[in-house]
Amino acid sequence: MRTASITRTTAETDISVEVNLDGTGAYDNATGVGFFDHMLDQLSRHAMIDMTVRAKGDLQIDDHHTVEDTGIALGQALRDAVGDKRGIRRYGECHLPMDDTLVRAALDLSGRPWLGWDVAMTSPKIGTFDTELVREFFQALSTHGGITLHVDLIRGVNAHHIAEAAFKAVARALRMAVEPDPRAEGALPSTKGAL
Repeated sequence: MRTASITRTTAETDISVEVNLDGTGAYDNATGVGFFDHMLDQLSRHAMIDMTVRAKGDLQIDDHHTVEDTGIALGQALRDAVGDKRGIRRYGECHLPMDDTLVRAALDLSGRPWLGWDVAMTSPKIGTFDTELVREFFQALSTHGGITLHVDLIRGVNAHHIAEAAFKAVARALRMAVEPDPRAEGALPSTKGAL
């Protein structure tokens, strides 16, 4: 089974993450940040990755450390669960429509972190959630997961829809990338001999 557990404890946060890449999209996420929990639920469900996240952070300051550190821990867990990447598809992409919004996500589980982010949020807040934290989460996820990730907003008006479409598009691309490739028979998806 392709699973991983990560615990990250700092002076600002205490995070634990468990993932199962071969799951059904079951989730149990509690970070203390309601909108962010909703986004993590979408990520789990649409990636078909079972995910449990527990986070306690310095929310009396703001949500930044909790969101970013969750991205760090989740990226590490995904990297560990994928392992040496033998037999996976490696690449994934998705155009995700959500009402007024269309988001494109493309990723490569290359081991080379990069975030290409062209998503202009139409509002600085969704409820009490700072929309700039959506990018911060994906930056942490890509950096610590060793993921080349590009996310582009093609069109969109509603900030909630934009954020949610970004999470769902990345989830669908991630699902594609971690899927076993039956034709690969355990081969490394690279001509380099290492990823």
